[in-house]
Amino acid sequence: MGMFCYQCQEAAKGQGCTVKGICGKTEQVSNLQDLFLYVLKGISIFNLKAREAGFKNTYADEFIVKGLFSTITNVNFDKDYFVNKINEALALRSEIKEQLQDNGIEFGEDLHDAAVWYGTTPEEMEKKAASVGILKTENEDIRSLRELITYGVKGMAAYAEHAAVLGFKNDEIYAFMQRALAATLDDSLTADDLVGLAMETGKYGVEVMALLDKANTSTYGNPEITKVNIGVRNNPGILVSGHDLKDMEELLKQTEGTGVDVYTHGEMLPANYYPAFKKYSHFAGNYGNAWWQQDKEFESFNGPILMTTNCLTPPKDSYRDRLYTTGVVGFPGVKHIPDRRDGKEKDFSEIIEHAKRCAPPVEIEKGEIVGGFAHNTVLSLADKVVEAVKAGKIKKFFVMAGCDGRMRSREYYTEFAKKLPGDTVILTAGCAKYRYNKLNLGDIDGIPRVLDAGQCNDSYSLAVIALKLKEVFGLEDINELPIAYNIAWYEQKAVIVLLALLYLGVKNIHLGPTLPAFLSPNVAKVLVEKFGIGGITNVEDDIKMFMA
Repeated sequence: MGMFCYQCQEAAKGQGCTVKGICGKTEQVSNLQDLFLYVLKGISIFNLKAREAGFKNTYADEFIVKGLFSTITNVNFDKDYFVNKINEALALRSEIKEQLQDNGIEFGEDLHDAAVWYGTTPEEMEKKAASVGILKTENEDIRSLRELITYGVKGMAAYAEHAAVLGFKNDEIYAFMQRALAATLDDSLTADDLVGLAMETGKYGVEVMALLDKANTSTYGNPEITKVNIGVRNNPGILVSGHDLKDMEELLKQTEGTGVDVYTHGEMLPANYYPAFKKYSHFAGNYGNAWWQQDKEFESFNGPILMTTNCLTPPKDSYRDRLYTTGVVGFPGVKHIPDRRDGKEKDFSEIIEHAKRCAPPVEIEKGEIVGGFAHNTVLSLADKVVEAVKAGKIKKFFVMAGCDGRMRSREYYTEFAKKLPGDTVILTAGCAKYRYNKLNLGDIDGIPRVLDAGQCNDSYSLAVIALKLKEVFGLEDINELPIAYNIAWYEQKAVIVLLALLYLGVKNIHLGPTLPAFLSPNVAKVLVEKFGIGGITNVEDDIKMFMA
């Protein structure tokens, strides 16, 4: 077995990828990611000691967050990137260790191997990587819980990085992430200890999503109910995919007056809802659907594509020369736009000049989709919503947040939305919405039956809405609300959203199209018995179950 990865929903045979990732990453890249994560845990051990001594390394905080983000599914496929980052990580680890020793802090011989291993060549790294992967933890339940925590922390890192780019940081979140990473190396921790740590991960998941919500809304305003154009114009364009709003802001500024339009794709759709971006007349709308359809949609777009975060898939030759990555995203042979330096904006001039040489996008659909129902907007409609519930016009809300993916089984979510009774409302966030956000499901007294809160991190909005409704209805338990949870998941950001919901006390969440491969039978049993976690079956039976 050359590799082993089961961090995403598409793990081969529902068990794990062992030859090549379904996502497209090679055995070599997968193993280097495992080693990079291993060294990040070693850095965490030393930086925790530095924190205790009062001189934490803030660069290490940033390095760990970005490093974790780069190992999320569909972010970085570049072997050389990880070789370089492992070398940087080893140097940073040594720097923190030396700083501790210079301050009189010594270490015994019981330091974990992740804190002492050293190797600089690709050959040394590949040899070590083969021994530090997921399966190194032999106990299946301990392994399952360690990976659940690790994937939650990876998702947390993505949101922390987006907030940090906008100048919003929280030292307690960084400290917890490092404590959690170090804990996954601690063989003295029992399964019960790790279950407790998983719930604590959910607590900090809520905090990091609140931090990012504050960062986004403070910077760009509260999302507004918006009709987003899904057709095209006659100008050349740049298509922006991923999640990073700062990249969107800087690109819009730099394309103003150039004759180049800007379109969103996938999880960037919610950028259309923010007031700060609406002033740009060349912000043309949304092109296409969820991430997994990019092979066709990037091809037909004709212009260059900017991939700001996950969700990149290996590009086809037909558009590879038009693809640009930035941030922690990377793919061998694809042009990369460097990070900001010295407080300056990213330089998007190359992609803008490229766009000018391209034909306008090929139109693949026409019309509009409506979104912008983040917590601020929905709470402004609270009286109307409560009135509709009390009058029996809204019988139930369905939280259908999360991720989309390639599997045909995900057509379930389209059929589920179509067959829901007309007195139900869907609350959504993340790219799962593309399964039903273009359906004509109507409204209830002017309230659309699909309320899109935004990106996957905006699942926080759905939690805020639920907690407010609990307060308005005078309920003791959030689970007494007429809200059902039927969530599609794909990658590690969905894991932190799930843990956050569990921390908030939400029960009876159903996950699909399959339960995570990293949940051992015993861990899955605990989640079922304690939290009512369940899977999906078929549309008709599931609707009956939810509506009962």
